[in-house]
Amino acid sequence: MQSKNTIIISLLIFSMALSLKAVATSINPGRQFFPLNSKWQFYFAYNFEQNVQKQNVNLPHTWNAMETLKGIANYNRTAAIYENTIDVNPEWKNKKRLFLYFEGVNSVATVLVNNKFVGEHHGGYTGFCLEVTDHVKQGKNSITVQASNAYRLDVIPLHGDFNVYGGIHRPVSLIVTSEDCISPLDYGSPGVYIRQKQVSEQSAQIEISSKLSIKNAVGLSLKTTIYNQDNKMISSVISGIDNSGINEIKQSLKVDKPHLWQAKSDPYLYAVEITLLKDKKVIDQIIQPLGLRYFRVDPAKGFFLNGKYLDLYGVGRHEDVSGKGSALVNSDHNHDMELIKELGATAVRLTHYPQNRHFYDLCDQNGIILWSEIPFVGPGGYTGTGYMNNANLENNIKTMLTELIRQNYNHPSICFWGIFNELKLDYDDPQIFIKELNTLAKKEDPDRLTTLASNLGAHEFSDLTDLMGWNQYFGWYEGNFDDVGAWADKVHHELPEKPIAVSEYGAGASPFKHIDELVKPSPKGRFHPEEWQTAFHEKHWAEFKKRPFIWGKFIWVLADFGSSIRTEGDKNAINDKGLVTYDRIIKKDAFYFYKANWNAEPMLYIAEKRNTERKQSTTSVKVFSTAKNAKLWVNGKFISEEKANDIHVIQWDNLKLNTGINHIEVSSGNGKSKLIDQCDWNVKLDDKPKSIR
Repeated sequence: MQSKNTIIISLLIFSMALSLKAVATSINPGRQFFPLNSKWQFYFAYNFEQNVQKQNVNLPHTWNAMETLKGIANYNRTAAIYENTIDVNPEWKNKKRLFLYFEGVNSVATVLVNNKFVGEHHGGYTGFCLEVTDHVKQGKNSITVQASNAYRLDVIPLHGDFNVYGGIHRPVSLIVTSEDCISPLDYGSPGVYIRQKQVSEQSAQIEISSKLSIKNAVGLSLKTTIYNQDNKMISSVISGIDNSGINEIKQSLKVDKPHLWQAKSDPYLYAVEITLLKDKKVIDQIIQPLGLRYFRVDPAKGFFLNGKYLDLYGVGRHEDVSGKGSALVNSDHNHDMELIKELGATAVRLTHYPQNRHFYDLCDQNGIILWSEIPFVGPGGYTGTGYMNNANLENNIKTMLTELIRQNYNHPSICFWGIFNELKLDYDDPQIFIKELNTLAKKEDPDRLTTLASNLGAHEFSDLTDLMGWNQYFGWYEGNFDDVGAWADKVHHELPEKPIAVSEYGAGASPFKHIDELVKPSPKGRFHPEEWQTAFHEKHWAEFKKRPFIWGKFIWVLADFGSSIRTEGDKNAINDKGLVTYDRIIKKDAFYFYKANWNAEPMLYIAEKRNTERKQSTTSVKVFSTAKNAKLWVNGKFISEEKANDIHVIQWDNLKLNTGINHIEVSSGNGKSKLIDQCDWNVKLDDKPKSIR
């Protein structure tokens, strides 16, 4: 039996691929991982050309990260070449098998080893694995990858309000196994599927399917063991393997009085160790996480985890950071998780594609409920289509859905599989095909729920998936803030048996643009004041929190992100609806509004503090706080103590400020528990008003 530390580390191997280590690391007996993320040579080419200028790069990498910051609508969607070498140990000959694992190449990857074609993969957001055992020789071997993010009509996304960054934008590794192994070739998955058949506080029935790649079954057996976090064996089973040609082993285990995975309050993870033995010696092994839980969605009462209501609220998250595009490293994902935790979110919608393996692990470990989806994306408010009645395209979408589910099957954080986002009905009708996708998803995973995100009416698409989500922007693209409550009630009345969510809601904002009085800006204009976004979210959350039948509420979006088709806000090519800026440096006021509502950690924050240059002397002071009340001082003079409302807003109205600098200070509590925030506002008027002395 391995040590506790080995088991914990091993839980991460398939998600991390050890991409940050410089040498091969043998974590599991019989299996080695060699990270292939450094010393690549990169150049643009449509063909495998010679005598071209090459650039040294490390992975993850995209060639679009910097050019998209220039606001270029037609950013470089083309093909490029990546080259590297691997050393093959002579001792591996006739004893080992070699696999190249790519976590993500956007969008189409063609792989050659020693100038011979090995394989191709269509889709930039799911991993794929190629066996290269018969393509390598002892010593140095060349690897060539052609990556292309060129527009294609047979690879999704066909459309979408986000950039498709070209390149090997996720880690790559060489996997070395014994001749008989747990297969890494099943749609890029770990080869092991842990199904939670019956879970309760009393017991959990577990069914595990392991796919093997066997050349000679003589003397082989498969042992599967569940360990708790104290490294205590909880349950174990061993199965013999024969030469019948059946390479899938199903095993059943039971856990008595299980420690349930309770989302944020207690995200408890077991470790499942799957070991392939030959003559009782370990020849291959992988370890997968197990978070035991059961859940359901009630159309009238919302989401329930382990029999208890859990309010699902959070953000959509794009895998995109200013200056990096989608070529993110673990520290970038960690930073986003820290923002999500600070916000207090209970759920995240991973938009609009499968995301980095490390982020799924973070959600497992931190108890964040996930909606994970494929990039089957329509044009939203733009012209175009996300679907065509084309067999090649449909096969690509089905493959990508299968990859999404199989690669992420064992993550307890995932409760919902998303089928599409904002498809239209005025081109080829996608509904028959969507039903096929839903059937496929339920076949691949009978236990999780399927959902979709629509921006059409209540009855379009409403009978295609288990659940339903709508992207709504009342008070931004259409209507007023006040419309959202009536809309939700109307949809719930018309579809009383359908569990409904708000899959997107939000408004654009610049932390550098401000207004003294609320006036609705133009969504397509340049002026997106921060105050309007804040007011938008205050009203929407006030309505949503009164309606438990809305099973999920997902803000659009965690952070600003690249979108080459946009010409609005401070800069072209950016969607500025984020609660934080594209570089993750500035948290907008709306971030602190939600933090006050979702995070119990004591906080107090003065809204509109960045609106430092003011043209009116009569103003309001608004505070977001977890405190029940707060006191206000203006220019050193105590004004009053006011109570928080039910959305954690404390406000003082009709305050008169001096011309010039005014010091605002708000506090709550006493002693060590005292909370204080302060700022200065400069009032510039022609006529001097009455002042507070």
